[in-house]
Amino acid sequence: MKVTYNWLKDFLNIKASPKSLAEKLTMAGLEVVSLEEAGGDFVFEIEITSNRPDWLSMLGVAREISAITGTKLKTVNLKEPKIKGKEFKPVKISIADKKDCSFYSARIIRDVKVGPSPDWLKKRLELLGCRSINNIVDITNYILFELGHPLHAFDLDLLAQEAIIVRRAKPGEKITTLDDQQRLLGPEVLVIADQDKTQAIAGVMGGKESEVTAKTRNILLESAVFDPVLIRRTRQSLALQSESAYRFERGVNLETAKLASLASQELICRLASGKPRAYKSIGITKPVSPSIKLEAAYVNRILGSSIPGLKIKQILKSLGFDLRGQGKNRFLVKVPGFRQDIKSAIDLVEEIGRIYGYPEIAQTLPAIKPNLNIRGKKDIVSSVKNVLVGLGLQEAVTYSLIDRELLARSGIKPPGQLVEILNPLSKEQEILRPSLLPSLIRCLAHNLDRQQEYVNIFEIANVFSGNADYPQETLFLGIALCGTRAILTNQGLVRDEVTLLHLKGILEGLFNKLGIPDFDLKAQSAAGLVSIIIQQQEIGFMLDLNNQALDAFSIKNKQVILAEIDLEKMFAHLNLNKKFSGIPRYPAVTRDISFMIKDDMPVQGLLAAIEAKGLPLLRSARVVDYYQGKQIPVGFRGLTVSCVYRANDRTLTEEELSPLHNSICSLLQERFGIKLR
Repeated sequence: MKVTYNWLKDFLNIKASPKSLAEKLTMAGLEVVSLEEAGGDFVFEIEITSNRPDWLSMLGVAREISAITGTKLKTVNLKEPKIKGKEFKPVKISIADKKDCSFYSARIIRDVKVGPSPDWLKKRLELLGCRSINNIVDITNYILFELGHPLHAFDLDLLAQEAIIVRRAKPGEKITTLDDQQRLLGPEVLVIADQDKTQAIAGVMGGKESEVTAKTRNILLESAVFDPVLIRRTRQSLALQSESAYRFERGVNLETAKLASLASQELICRLASGKPRAYKSIGITKPVSPSIKLEAAYVNRILGSSIPGLKIKQILKSLGFDLRGQGKNRFLVKVPGFRQDIKSAIDLVEEIGRIYGYPEIAQTLPAIKPNLNIRGKKDIVSSVKNVLVGLGLQEAVTYSLIDRELLARSGIKPPGQLVEILNPLSKEQEILRPSLLPSLIRCLAHNLDRQQEYVNIFEIANVFSGNADYPQETLFLGIALCGTRAILTNQGLVRDEVTLLHLKGILEGLFNKLGIPDFDLKAQSAAGLVSIIIQQQEIGFMLDLNNQALDAFSIKNKQVILAEIDLEKMFAHLNLNKKFSGIPRYPAVTRDISFMIKDDMPVQGLLAAIEAKGLPLLRSARVVDYYQGKQIPVGFRGLTVSCVYRANDRTLTEEELSPLHNSICSLLQERFGIKLR
């Protein structure tokens, strides 16, 4: 969209230089992409967004300048001329569908003298890239650029029976447009016709047969409001672009349509000696203007500003809004017809901020302290994967679609209903997986068949369950371990077969990294099934796969250890606020406690008792050895707990350490009945 500096000055007294004005417009949202000096004037090329058709005119841009600079905008006041009764002969107008054309007006102007336009009019059009044709056509183009509403002038004497019909094109109908191109019209094209044939493509381009020429004496001046969607489809189907179509497809309004028609008539009478003889319009008569309630407190809360109510009122009035006060800082804002983009209070806030100037709003820091440890779910999942890889596991990725037979072979019984695929591509893709474990077991068995002695895999993905309303998907972690791993010790290479204890160690390492130091394991009635509990909430389970399932996957003479954890539940217990302490200045002292304990006695309570008794010098207590065999009675197991002691301000001596360590041993004997070894 091009506008000129001198033309804008017709609407307001501009004191800013063209360059300064270009900067102000750009900061307010009307991006000036170029500024050129030409013909003693300055031409601004402005990038107009599609939601602001009101900017597609000199008046629209001038209105923005008025609001930005605080300069008063000159109003366009025109009065409808009085026409004597005998001279008033309006045309007949009919609209086939009011949805296609909500308003149509026709002015009859007689005895016009068609000729060249005055130099000032030619110059203004040429600066905008529009060539001069004749005074009548130039005036309609002039008003289009000045007020933003397209008009069209017909040679009245070439219209059959001086009638106008707004309708859709008939099948096979053709028209030769003003660019001398014959066009085949389809039923999606809206046309302006007389009693005999089509005379114009509505909102896009006029027809050759009724164009204004040097022979024209009487004209019909059209001003209408067409459906923007219909005009856009017409323009696309015919590959025909025009300044009129560009504006119609973005939306025009009734008020400007009436004003443009009257302004064009006034110029035609002045520059072409025309005489107004009739005016007729059909369709909507009054624009529907919504009213929006607005409070200054709401504006300032959204913008983070302290703009006074009086300033808010001034900004909105300068943009053409009508305000009715409901108090000092409360307004009822009536939206003008040319602002079709304003739908709610938040749109008004944007306008106020834009004109007030965002740089003028003081920057304020948030009232709350940012928690730098807040992390997104995606980051936490990535952390879980990194921890598991660091613990020696490998990530697997399996299909979310499985078959019932695989689920049955695994022996896994999901708690919810299965989510079935209505039209599966194959039998292997008939349900959405209710658990990660069936696919992980199959993956594990596949690797064992290929002579992999030790397989330790995990997967993090969604599992699916059905209910009465719609399927649900939940993020789960699945772990599968099997085989014998080789460990290099001081005694040489030792082969260690995985058990539930290995999986427990992996979970301890994972939970510890995620800030979940305490969790419980509870054996269930089903053999080999252990629930994983955090703060009395069951988040998953560990499972020693039974022989029936092992046989189903052809896994021979091996133990398969599984775990499945609901990550959504686990995330609720995360504590990612890490605390760091300085490097210890004094050495630690390690003392071991070797003892026998019954097989059915859990170790968690025992370790908790050691840690409580050893405060404040005890820094850690953990199981470092487990033994069953010779010298250990049946029903018992041998454990070794390593205790680490340290003081922050001194080196511990034997005199102060021995009594504490001995008291811990005595506590274990009295409370848990252990037998020291």
